[in-house]
Amino acid sequence: MLSVNTPHPAYPFLPMREPDINSPECRKAMDHVRSLLSFIGEDPNREGLLDTPKRVVKAMHEHFRGYNMDPAEALARTFSEVEGYDQMVLLTDLDIQSHCEHHMVPFVGKAHVAYIPDGKVVGLSKLAKVVEIFSKRLQVQEKLTAQIAQAIQEHLNPLGVAVVIECRHFCMCYRGVHQPRAWTTTSKLTGIFLKNMATREEFLRLIASRGRSND
Repeated sequence: MLSVNTPHPAYPFLPMREPDINSPECRKAMDHVRSLLSFIGEDPNREGLLDTPKRVVKAMHEHFRGYNMDPAEALARTFSEVEGYDQMVLLTDLDIQSHCEHHMVPFVGKAHVAYIPDGKVVGLSKLAKVVEIFSKRLQVQEKLTAQIAQAIQEHLNPLGVAVVIECRHFCMCYRGVHQPRAWTTTSKLTGIFLKNMATREEFLRLIASRGRSND
């Protein structure tokens, strides 16, 4: 079993090309930001807010970059020279930074991703990239969990995939029910993780023990 703990991002941050602020689409988006500022009772023409529409458009371009990324591309290159390795590959504590599609506020936490290869493996950073691609879109945590697992299952065709995501949702923490200590946990299992209790228990035991290994 190969287990990789990732206290730091497993892939480098790639600088994004800046959006064209002068394009008709960006100008229209900035007008909408100004309208929202007026809606909440602010003056969009005061000094501190003059550049806010441009900053918001640039921030949204970064927050939602996953719409322009393809998980199939991330998982396209595989390796078969692995000396017959057919045990679990597990990455824990991958950072999740996403936005709730209901309120467009952040939810943040960790993802734990495992699969059991069937003759081929993928670079570890590519699993992290798949997590990034789907999290950098408007999401609900349940759908995010399923999409990550389904992409790995579809493109690698392993014996099984397991994904667990643990997040704090700002729409619950700082509005509505105001529960800042609440965590949401979701899971998606396929193949042998779903059918074989011993494999499933090994995966759950390993992610439960990660706190001790991080101390």
